[in-house]
Amino acid sequence: MPVSTPPTDHTAPVPTIVVVGHGMVGQRFLEALADRGLTATAGTARVVVLCEEPRAAYDRVQLTSYFTGRTPDELSLAEPDFMDRHGFELRLGDPAESVDREARTVTARSGETFAYDTLVLATGSYPFVPPVPGKDAAGCFVYRTIEDLLAIEEYARTATTGAVVGGGLLGLEAAGALKGLGLDTHVVEFAPRLMPVQVDEGGGAALLRTIESMGLTVHTGVGTQEVTAGEDGAVTGMALSDGSSLATDLVVFSAGVRPRDQLARDCGLAVGPRGGVIVDEECRTSDPSVFAIGECALASDGRVYGLVAPGYEMAQTAAEVIAGRTAAFTGADLSTKLKLLGVDVASFGDAHGTAEGCLDVVYADSRTGVYKKLVIGRDGTLLGGVLVGDAEQYGTLRPMTGTVLPVAPEQLVLPAGAGGPVALGPSALPDDAVICSCHNVTKGSICEHSTLPEVKKCTKAGTGCGSCVKVIGQLLPQSQDKGLCGCFSHTRSELYEIVRTLGIASYAQLLDSHGREAARGGDGCEICKPTVGSIIASLAPTLGASGYVLDGEQAALQDTNDHFLANLQRNGSYSIVPRIPGGEITPEKLITIGEVARDFGLYTKITGGQRIDMFGARVDQLPLIWTRLVDAGFESGHAYGKSLRTVKSCVGQTWCRYGVQDSVRMAIDLELRYRGLRSPHKLKSAVSGCARECAEARGKDFGIIATAGGWNLYVGGNGGAEPRHADLLAQDLSDAELVRLIDRFLMFYIRTADRLERTSTWLDRIEGGLDHVRDVVVHDSLGLCEELERMMADHVAGYRDEWAETINDPERLRRFVTFVNAPDAPDPSVRFVPERDQVKPDLEILAGPVLAVRTLEGTSSR
Repeated sequence: MPVSTPPTDHTAPVPTIVVVGHGMVGQRFLEALADRGLTATAGTARVVVLCEEPRAAYDRVQLTSYFTGRTPDELSLAEPDFMDRHGFELRLGDPAESVDREARTVTARSGETFAYDTLVLATGSYPFVPPVPGKDAAGCFVYRTIEDLLAIEEYARTATTGAVVGGGLLGLEAAGALKGLGLDTHVVEFAPRLMPVQVDEGGGAALLRTIESMGLTVHTGVGTQEVTAGEDGAVTGMALSDGSSLATDLVVFSAGVRPRDQLARDCGLAVGPRGGVIVDEECRTSDPSVFAIGECALASDGRVYGLVAPGYEMAQTAAEVIAGRTAAFTGADLSTKLKLLGVDVASFGDAHGTAEGCLDVVYADSRTGVYKKLVIGRDGTLLGGVLVGDAEQYGTLRPMTGTVLPVAPEQLVLPAGAGGPVALGPSALPDDAVICSCHNVTKGSICEHSTLPEVKKCTKAGTGCGSCVKVIGQLLPQSQDKGLCGCFSHTRSELYEIVRTLGIASYAQLLDSHGREAARGGDGCEICKPTVGSIIASLAPTLGASGYVLDGEQAALQDTNDHFLANLQRNGSYSIVPRIPGGEITPEKLITIGEVARDFGLYTKITGGQRIDMFGARVDQLPLIWTRLVDAGFESGHAYGKSLRTVKSCVGQTWCRYGVQDSVRMAIDLELRYRGLRSPHKLKSAVSGCARECAEARGKDFGIIATAGGWNLYVGGNGGAEPRHADLLAQDLSDAELVRLIDRFLMFYIRTADRLERTSTWLDRIEGGLDHVRDVVVHDSLGLCEELERMMADHVAGYRDEWAETINDPERLRRFVTFVNAPDAPDPSVRFVPERDQVKPDLEILAGPVLAVRTLEGTSSR
C-alpha cells in the first residue's frame, strides 16, 4: 500500500506528526498541540492518531463510574468537534503494527503506511496477569478498558461469586464494581495490606476494616497459585499460596500494569531492563525524532509513572519541544486522592516516612475507619502524609509539602473538639503552590480567574481527577459572584423567573440558553442540577411538564434521597415515612403500619412531627412496602424531598377544654393542600388550637395559632441548629383568609429564596424583611397575589402521589433493585443487630481513637 503523505506545498512543507495511542495522555498531547497552534486547520502540521480501541479517549480514572450509570459517551474526554475543529485525523480501531525508523514510516493494522517527521508513542500500559495455570479460563478478565467492563458485566449476569487478584487502586475499584453487580466479592492481595504503594500499615488496616464492613472478603498476604476450571472450561475457583482455596466463577486480574513498549522494542528503540521506553528530559527516545509519553515511558529519573498527572506533564513537555520551545520533564508528584468503595483515601509526599530522622503524627479511630498520618521533618517541615476515611484536608496539605507548617501538626489530624482541626485553608498557601497536580496549575494561576468554569477552561485545573475542585472554589472570589454556581451567573430566584417566564421545562435547555459560556453543552454540577430540578417540579403544572420527579431528564437532577423516593440511612438502608395529616390516624391504618414494620423487620419510631418512621428497608423492598401502604390509603410523606413535611397539631377544641378552634381539621386541610409542594428547602408547619401553643407553631416555617376571633399566622420560624421564633404576619383571620395568605406566602418564598434557604434565613435576608413580605402577600404591593394564588391552585389541582404512581408503573419500578443483574439479591452490606426488641444498624463498635507521635526515642500515645 502506498505511503500516506500530506498534500504537497512546496512553499511551506507541513510536518507530519503521527501519534500512536489515544488514551488520556494521547488526548492531552493533542490538546497541547492545539494550544500551541500545531494543527492542520492552522496549516502548521498534519496530525495522524492511530487508536487501538473502537472509541476515542475516555476518562480511565473514572472508569468504574460506568457501573453507577455514566455512559461511555459521558466518559469521553474529547469534545465532539475537537478532531474536526483542528483537522486531526483519528483512526479508531487501527493501531500501529510496526515502525520503520530509517524510512520514518508507521504501518497500521489496516495496512496503510504513514510517513512521519515526528513520532509520538503514547501506547500506555497493559494489565499484568500473573503466569498462573488457568489464567485464560472462561470467566477470567482484566480491568482496563470500557470493553473489559462490558464483558465483565455480561458474564456477571450468570455468576454469583467474583474474586479480584490485586488490592491496589484499580483492584479495589474492580471489587466495588463486582459488588455492585450483585456478586459475593473477594479481594486477594499478595502484600500484607491493601494499597501497599499508597498507604502504610495503619492506613491499610483502617481501609481493611471499612471495606470488610461493606460485605467484601479480603485475603492479604497470599498469592494466587492456580485458577481452576470445570469441564466446560469456565472458572470454578482459585488455589491460594497458603494452601486454602476459594470458590468463584469470575476472576478479575488487577495485579498492576506494565509499560506497553513492544512497538518500541521491535523498531530498536532503547528500553529499560524492566521495561519502558527510555526518554530524556525532553521526552525524546534514543531516536531524536521519536518521543514517548505516559505509562510507556521510562523517565530520565528512572521511573515509569503509572498516574495520569505525570503523563499529562510529559504530554505538555513533548508538545512544547515539538513546537520549538524549551521544556523539561524531571519528575512528578505521586500524590493521589480518590474514593474507593465510598472511602476517601489519599497519600502525598513521603507517605511512608523514609526520610532520615522524620517523625510521624498519627490519629486513628477504628470505630469510624479514620486514619491520618503526617510525616514531619525534624525542622517542622511537612514531608508527606496518609489520609484514610477523612481526606477533607488533602487539598490544603498536599501543596504545603516541603514547607514548615504554620501550626502544630497534631492540630491538623485531631477531630473537632479534641484540639483540631484548625482553620487552615487554601488562602494560607503561597502563590507557587500546585493546587491541581493533574495539570500542574498553581494557586497564583487559579486566582487570576473569577469562576470555576473559567478556571477549567483557561487552565484545565479541576478537569482531571477532580480532587482539587473544592480547594479551587475556596480560592475564587465567590463573594463577588452572586450566581447559583459555576454553571449559572443567575441566582436561584432569577432562574425561577427565567423558567417560569420562558416556559423552559428542560435543565439542558436552561443550561445551554442561560448558563455561563464555559458550562454550555456540559452536564452541570451537583449544586444546580437538583436546584433546577426543584424549580421545574414546582412549576410543572404551569410548564405543562410531568410533575413526577423521576420522569426523563428529571431523574438525573435529583438529590440522593429523591432517586428512590426515600431517605438513605447511614448503613445503606432506607426509611419509610407515610403521610399522616395532622397526626390523625385510624386504628386500621395503625395496624397496617404495625404489620408492615413487623413483616419487613423495620425499626419504628414516632416522630416529633406526629408521624411514624420505619427504618431499615432495603431498596428492593421499597415498592413491596409501599404497595401495602398505598392499598391501605397511605401516601408519600415526602420525608426525602425539599418539600412540605408535616403540619403538626394539637387536638384543638374538639377534645381540649382550652381549645378555641378546630386545629386538627385545619392541620389536615393545610397538609393535604400543600403536600408535594417542591421548594428551596423543606417546609414544616403546625396548628395550635389556643395560645398555650402545644403544637409549637412558632418554631415552624409557617405556624398557625387559634384565637377567639380566628387564626393568627406566623412565618419564618425554625427549630433547627439556629432556632428562630416565627413572626406574626396577620391575625384574626378566617379560614379562607388564612389559606389565601399561606398560598401567597409559600409561592413568594419559592419564587425568591436562594438554594437551600429556609424561610427563617430568607426572611432575615430579603430586603425589607417581614414588612416587605407583608406588603407583598397581604397588601399586594407588587400586584403578584393573583398570580401567586393561581400557581398554588395549579399545584393543588395537579398533585399526584409519587409512590402511588411508581408502584403502578413497571418501567418506574425497574430502578428499585440493589443489583441490576440480580434484582432479588439482598445487599450484604446492610446488616442489623438487635436493640430494645427492635433492630439497629450493625456499626461494629471497635477500639477508640488513638493519637500517636513517633520519635527517635519511641512512641507516645493518648
